[in-house]
Amino acid sequence: MGILTWIILGLIAGLLARWIMPGKDPGGAIVTILIGIAGAFVGGWLGQLLGVGGVVGGLSLASIITAVLGAIILLALYRGIRNA
Repeated sequence: MGILTWIILGLIAGLLARWIMPGKDPGGAIVTILIGIAGAFVGGWLGQLLGVGGVVGGLSLASIITAVLGAIILLALYRGIRNA
C-alpha cells in the first residue's frame, strides 16, 4: 500500500476505534492517525498469527476492520497502562 493509503486507513481506523471506545485519550488528529496505522500493523500481525489473514492491499472492508481491531487493542493497552 502507498503511504497515502496507510494515512487514510489510519485515520479511518483511529476514528472508529475512538468512537467505539470513547474516553479521554491524548492527542488530536495526528495521534488518531498514528494509532490507526499502528493498529493496522497490530491487527495484521495478530490476524496472520491466528491464520485469518492480515491487512490486505487497499482500503477494503477487511483492512479497515483489521486496523480498527488493532487500534482498539492499542487503546485498551494504553488505558490499562495509564490507569495502573
